[in-house]
Amino acid sequence: MKLEINSQQLLSEIEALAAISDAEAPAVTRVVFTPTDLKARAWLKEKCESAGLAVRQDAIGNTFARWVGSDAGAPAVGTGSHIDAIPNAGKYDGVVGVLGGLEAIRALQRSGFRPKNPLELLLFTAEEPTRFGIGCLGSRLLSSTLSPEATSTLADADGKSVDEVRREAGFGGDIKDVPLPRGYYKAFVELHIEQGPLLEREETPLGIVTKIAAPASARVTTEGAGGHAGGVLMPDRRDALCAAAELILAIENAARTSGSNDTVATVGMCDVFPGAVNSIPSRVQISVDIRDTNLARRDSVVKAMEQASQRIAAARQVSIHTALLNADAPADCDPKVVEALSKACEEHGLAFLRMISRAYHDSLFISRIAPTAMLFIPCRYGYSHRPDEYASIEDISRGTLVLAETLARLSA
Repeated sequence: MKLEINSQQLLSEIEALAAISDAEAPAVTRVVFTPTDLKARAWLKEKCESAGLAVRQDAIGNTFARWVGSDAGAPAVGTGSHIDAIPNAGKYDGVVGVLGGLEAIRALQRSGFRPKNPLELLLFTAEEPTRFGIGCLGSRLLSSTLSPEATSTLADADGKSVDEVRREAGFGGDIKDVPLPRGYYKAFVELHIEQGPLLEREETPLGIVTKIAAPASARVTTEGAGGHAGGVLMPDRRDALCAAAELILAIENAARTSGSNDTVATVGMCDVFPGAVNSIPSRVQISVDIRDTNLARRDSVVKAMEQASQRIAAARQVSIHTALLNADAPADCDPKVVEALSKACEEHGLAFLRMISRAYHDSLFISRIAPTAMLFIPCRYGYSHRPDEYASIEDISRGTLVLAETLARLSA
């Protein structure tokens, strides 16, 4: 079997998909179930059908493109990622795994390889939390991590429910039919840009992921007392922003002192009310994201945040309320899939690092129902979720080559 990646076609397809966007180039914005997202999905469906793949879609819009193997009833070997993009993003996040996965299948077809197990490209719906406030919506439903009942409570900023939006987008059917049974996939491999600087720093072309970190996400609301900036003396103040600022530093300190660099905490949003230069803030809402590969260590930071909230609230005479949005468990990648990736790298003489994914991906949830691993390629400076996100076609092609070899090994 001689595998050859059509790099020029792959690059052309990445550029073509990037042009389907609600933002001016080089930025990419593709929010799930918008007309732009639906146009991109239709474009991808045509590409899959042109490759001879049988395409189906489920009730939430997850899209499956299958190359039937010699044993049509055998569990599939899957690959894929997402193409939705947060506002003002780049062109490679998720896309490399989808279009690289498609090109890996085409390369196997051109080589004359015939899989025993079906090979399936999977496009996940709403990996990004932009529209409904929760990431990995499609894979959460596929893995039964999120129930249909919980899904029915989700809505976008306009108050439209998931059910209403998906049906308007043309995805009918019952959400209860979305979950996949255990055994549906023999194995699943996701190709992705690293979204960090390690591979570039180490001058290593590939990373094989052994663990995927998972976040606990919370919305924390601090309520104090407003007033005129000149009229309320400092001893009488119950400033919600000062209390929130103290809490933010406490969260940072808890992550820094966890005992591991794998613990990270981020406060990425801060909404101050009333937001006037001469008015004492009476209410502040912040978003908190705490991640780790170790569940107990991550949860210890969550507990430290809660203890700090109680201490600060009492000292500053404010109220602090924490709403935990999700607290997903981290995942270990499957040793057999990791080994298949390692052998594929060795087959083609490519160096690799074993590494941790500190961003979380759809693979985190697919790992609940199938043996799963991830393959990383470098991205320049580790930049992602921004217009200057970049991965070279040479690195993308190497990743696609190793992915094709791995799919062949797992489906033979």
